[in-house]
Amino acid sequence: MKVTVWDTYVIKKDGTTMHFDIIAPSAVSEEKVIYNYGKEFLKGKNQEGLSLSSNECQFCHVEFATPAMLESIAEKGYYIIEIENCD
Repeated sequence: MKVTVWDTYVIKKDGTTMHFDIIAPSAVSEEKVIYNYGKEFLKGKNQEGLSLSSNECQFCHVEFATPAMLESIAEKGYYIIEIENCD
């Protein structure tokens, strides 16, 4: 399965920058849906209410899904790659 990668940088409540990628099926192209995936992830990190728009989250590229990505997509519709300051 091909997936899209959305490069995301968000300023956390403590002022540090959180960097993560939102991975979604390539059939999901509506930005609002992608941003909602990111907001759901942020809520799980106690960072709800932060801005998430085209300023923070941009399409990066398309790649083939790994087994871990496929499992998460089947479960919740998306996959997150935590890159920096996602604690």
